[in-house]
Amino acid sequence: MVYKRRDVQKAIVLALRNLGGSASRDDIKKEISDSKIDGLDYEQVYFRKKTRKGYYSPFLFDFNFGLKNLETVGYVEPLQRRKDIVLTDQGRVANMDNYPSDEQNRKIGEYWDKKNQLRYEKNKHKENKNQIDNSETVDSSDEQDTADDEWKAQLLDQVKSFSPAKFESFSRLLISKMGVKIDKVKGVKLSGDHGIDGFGYFRSDEFRTARVAIQCKRYTSGSVGESEIRDFKGTMDSFNAEYGIFVTTSSYTDTAKKIAIRGNRTVTLIDGQELCDLVEKYQLHITPVTTYTLDDYYFEKD
Repeated sequence: MVYKRRDVQKAIVLALRNLGGSASRDDIKKEISDSKIDGLDYEQVYFRKKTRKGYYSPFLFDFNFGLKNLETVGYVEPLQRRKDIVLTDQGRVANMDNYPSDEQNRKIGEYWDKKNQLRYEKNKHKENKNQIDNSETVDSSDEQDTADDEWKAQLLDQVKSFSPAKFESFSRLLISKMGVKIDKVKGVKLSGDHGIDGFGYFRSDEFRTARVAIQCKRYTSGSVGESEIRDFKGTMDSFNAEYGIFVTTSSYTDTAKKIAIRGNRTVTLIDGQELCDLVEKYQLHITPVTTYTLDDYYFEKD
């Protein structure tokens, strides 16, 4: 697919309103994707282009750019690294159909003129011209967000290239970390479609243990559809499982999502992006890296 660069400020505000006015960057992107706000779907939000220097997310650039614009006009509170995005009172009630006004465009223009000057000052201090920042990261505070997106894009590509045996091992480890104790007899089997079908037990408290059916599908393209979820629910019935977990490296169709929550036995759907988030949460064969970047404070002229 080809993502066309666009304004996503309206989508950000509407997603935040749906989420109660405060949410993380990841949750905002997920809400935009799940609800297809302003015509944006999973493929558009999480599309990454592979380049010689790594991975590039056009939507992420538009997203960070939009957040800065919304901060500039007072629709979101001042942005802080690793902190939730919070709507202001103005952002909660503003009519986005009339956004941005001429006055808001003027403020936004002044902000970016200043930022471009600061970027110029930063680049002047680079000792080697090869170090000059020619990326489309809109602000230093967004660099961590961009770095997170890059390694997760690489992770997903690598998981998609796993052999069936390695994908089975990876999935078993992930599911175990999620708190499911795999049944050693009937818990895991390698299937012909490069996925695994599993069965295990999840203990939610001192007295309750639930039977959990698990399926993981390594898809290199396309979405998991209604038929796959229906088939999985049939498997759940045969194992008398109360719950199901379906993990894929791609995404799910709208119909598949509806089928997953229909009836007494529901299925938790984990898509490719959430799969990466779980790898981060449980630190599965990844090494955290801490670094620092200078804020604009050091480049502002007195």
